[in-house]
Amino acid sequence: MLDILNLNQFTAILLLSVVVVGPTGCKPHTDAEADAVPTVEEPSQSAAASAKPHPDLSGRTRFGIASSYAKKFAGREMADGTKMDPHGDNAASKTLPLGTTALVTNTETGQNAQVTIQDRGPYVVGRIVDLSASTARKIGITQHMGIATVTVAPISVPQPDGSVKRGAATPDAKP
Repeated sequence: MLDILNLNQFTAILLLSVVVVGPTGCKPHTDAEADAVPTVEEPSQSAAASAKPHPDLSGRTRFGIASSYAKKFAGREMADGTKMDPHGDNAASKTLPLGTTALVTNTETGQNAQVTIQDRGPYVVGRIVDLSASTARKIGITQHMGIATVTVAPISVPQPDGSVKRGAATPDAKP
């Protein structure tokens, strides 16, 4: 009987540690360029999810779910080395290169805002962008709602060679 009680305590502690130590945002690792995934961001098989993703340098519009940074990340260092400003235009993407500017549009309300990708994430399956609190409010994401379906149309995408590619949100962008 004593062994069963010890096993149950161990199981409870293990489960609690998984929940508490689970994925969180704001610079979870130092290799920012290695965090990109393919342009289509859909839930994938666990084997595919563990593979190193590739950066999206295409400048194409993406469609998915946006969320807002949690309050606890305010002031924390982002992947580009700056502090997360809940009143700024900073955002996180797993695939867009750091320094990308993009137009994020709430597909339900039509409200949009310009952001600069300065961090990696979100680390929740199915989400394509995390927004600062002020940007989330600008496009109609409330604390009650928490998420919204959005389009992310890059305006300018930094390339590995130092050049900048015009994105889908630029009227004269080339496909």
